[in-house]
Amino acid sequence: MVAFWWGLSAVLGATLIPSPATVAAVLWALLVEGSIFRHAGASLLRLMAGIGAAVLVGVPVGILSGVSSRADRLISPVVYVLYPLPKIAFLPVFMVLFGLGDLSKIVLLVAVIFFQLVLSARDGVRGIPRELHYAAATLKLDGIARFRRLYLPSALPQVFSAVRISVGIGIAVLFLAENYATTYGMGYFIMNNWVMINYPRMFAGIVALGVLAAAVLSVIDALERHVCRWLYV
Repeated sequence: MVAFWWGLSAVLGATLIPSPATVAAVLWALLVEGSIFRHAGASLLRLMAGIGAAVLVGVPVGILSGVSSRADRLISPVVYVLYPLPKIAFLPVFMVLFGLGDLSKIVLLVAVIFFQLVLSARDGVRGIPRELHYAAATLKLDGIARFRRLYLPSALPQVFSAVRISVGIGIAVLFLAENYATTYGMGYFIMNNWVMINYPRMFAGIVALGVLAAAVLSVIDALERHVCRWLYV
């Protein structure tokens, strides 16, 4: 990848495609002065808030849909209608309803991630072997106990997979959202430097965004190994 980057820089010119060495030097300067942390921190907080809220709401709704056929007849049609819609189109609506600050961007992320988590949790619960349902009935587990000991553990592996996918989608949507009514965020940083024709800083922002995404995915992997220990025995 780095060799390909070097090649593009040599063919197209360092003015258009700065070399990896130039970008690394600029990124180091941004790290030393600390300005990149403000933008990365703002994006990270929005992303984590959006994912966290979507998980807290989407997973229980998905489990309910997988457990109850009556609830599924109400939930699944709504999900199937709204899930394919491009949520970024609702950003102006969210900005009108929730203001120009962070809340509208977080709500947008929740709208993007929520439906995928609902479907993943629902399908995870539907995959529970019938014998486990019989065992839960034999043990006379109540609804809360079944949720904690049967439904949630069965849904978690697919939920973690959905969260990983959602990180990529969420960052892409957040990148676009941060170009409106904000002065902090990796999307703003990258596009502002593009407008200013400061391509070394622009590429440095792209690299930093990639590192940020990799760090988030690594944390999710570590959390899954801790929560879903039976998968790694």
